[in-house]
Amino acid sequence: MLRLVFVLFAVAAITFPLMPVQWVAVALKRPLRRRIPVFYHRLMCALLGVRVHVVGAPMNAHPLLIVANHSSWLDISVITSAAPVVFVAKQEIASWPLFGWLAKLQRSVFVDRARRHKTGEVNAEIAQRLAEGDPVLLFGEGTASDGNRVLPFRTALIGAARDALAAAEHVQQVWIQPLSVAYVGYQGMPLGRQRRPLAAWYGRMNLVSHLKEIVRRGAIDVVMTWGEPIAYGGEADRKVLARDLEASVRRLTIAALRGRLVEPRPAA
Repeated sequence: MLRLVFVLFAVAAITFPLMPVQWVAVALKRPLRRRIPVFYHRLMCALLGVRVHVVGAPMNAHPLLIVANHSSWLDISVITSAAPVVFVAKQEIASWPLFGWLAKLQRSVFVDRARRHKTGEVNAEIAQRLAEGDPVLLFGEGTASDGNRVLPFRTALIGAARDALAAAEHVQQVWIQPLSVAYVGYQGMPLGRQRRPLAAWYGRMNLVSHLKEIVRRGAIDVVMTWGEPIAYGGEADRKVLARDLEASVRRLTIAALRGRLVEPRPAA
């Protein structure tokens, strides 16, 4: 209980003073708007006891679209601690207390799957982020898994990348980089299949209860592996591209879960 109180107090002490600073940085389009989320989420990982081992690195070239697997709300802090990404998230997150505010301050692009006629507006927003040099991250599965497997990637999300490319002026190609996030250890011991939900948050699991358990226990090890980037000019079949990205993320995730880290070729 003492740890829970301390962590919650520390998170509040860091979050609320930084929120107006980030708001001003976003409003004025200052470079600080990218640095603050990285700094903030590194602190969150440290406070929560999440130890991130990074293999490889994101590309330096832009525009950069990152496609990752997804198994927990922790993915947000884990990924942002390593790169100043802009997330593509489901619309309902925007209305969540605190989490919604933080997502907006990180300039997330919100997708309402029930209103497909808004797709053009969403893609235009993604295109704008890419053109401004922000790495944009899509969760390829479109939902969270149990952390033991990678679900099939949704081709519609890759189609959104194609449409966003078409909407962007003076952009001939987008680099698409696969990213694997695998929760591999807990309290210094390997996480097996049965214990993976200690880190994974999916299905109808209660967010508040899961968050409390993470805060109370801590000491979670995660491996984040950057795959080999793909140059995408809009011509490739989106189904083939989705399968290739899915296969890459699955291969990297399986290797991490089995303790066999795959060192990708250096990014350009």
